[in-house]
Amino acid sequence: MKEGQRVEVRDKESVDVESPSAESISMEELYQNYKGYAFSIAYRMLGVVADAEDAVQDTFAELQRRDRSDIHNFKAYVAKGVTNRCLNRLNSARSRRETYIGEWLPEPVSEGDDGPEAETVRKDSISYAFLVLLERLAPTERAVFVLREAFQYDYEDIAGMVGKTESNCRQIFSRAKRTLQAERTAASPDPSPGYGAVKEKLLRRFAAAFTSYDVGGMLKLLGEHPVLVADGGGQEVHTILRPMTGRKGVLALLTSRRVMHYLREWEQHYGIVNGEPGLIFTQQGEVKGVICLIPDRSGEQIQNIYLMMDPAKMSHITVAQEIPGS
Repeated sequence: MKEGQRVEVRDKESVDVESPSAESISMEELYQNYKGYAFSIAYRMLGVVADAEDAVQDTFAELQRRDRSDIHNFKAYVAKGVTNRCLNRLNSARSRRETYIGEWLPEPVSEGDDGPEAETVRKDSISYAFLVLLERLAPTERAVFVLREAFQYDYEDIAGMVGKTESNCRQIFSRAKRTLQAERTAASPDPSPGYGAVKEKLLRRFAAAFTSYDVGGMLKLLGEHPVLVADGGGQEVHTILRPMTGRKGVLALLTSRRVMHYLREWEQHYGIVNGEPGLIFTQQGEVKGVICLIPDRSGEQIQNIYLMMDPAKMSHITVAQEIPGS
């Protein structure tokens, strides 16, 4: 990326990224100016808040140690640094997740959390469904797709960040897009103003049917080929270990009086999770689980259900705010 070039950032206006001279800006100013931007890349890449924060901190620690006089574009430098660190983490995480007991889901963030990472998520509206879809990509595919799709970098810049040729990056992006295309239409954030209201209505109907073991009501809610995925944190929380697919199996799980009965014993709250309505479960004030629903194209039925119960992934979920208008 050349000095003075403008970059289109999704969901934001174009921003002028001409960097000030190294002599005119302090390390503290650099950190304050670019930490949110770096975190927005890292969270999309890694799906874990603590790992994303570590990647950001490592990037700025390296920046502080080096001579910055030859850096002409700090934003591009930070983007490359955090991308490379995320790639390293993803490559090591893949081997760990191969031995993970059960399904691994990204860490959600709620709107009630006032931390800096939650503020970044609020601004960028990173839907939970989008994070789950990104898990289908290999590390380099994910990096190229995020940089191109979410931050609209050109292929020349991406090539420099991931160590590939421009031609390779085009091919990688096309391959990644094809991989996600089948499910992405239904799972991506809908730009229409009424999308949040549609999801909230569906969520409330789901909660009512789930709480009362309403087989008929739940059957009406489930789409033709629903999928239920749960993450209990490996061995930490007992839950289903493999995704359940199909109306019969998903219905049986959601209306069983033996499976996931503990969810009905906890308090239920409606809140904003990754920019969209979600169902939050608490016990004596402690967040125990989160459910995110993905509607089908009609908006009237459920396509995907994601249940997060890993205790390590609940720290950025709060119930301070409910869905507006609830």
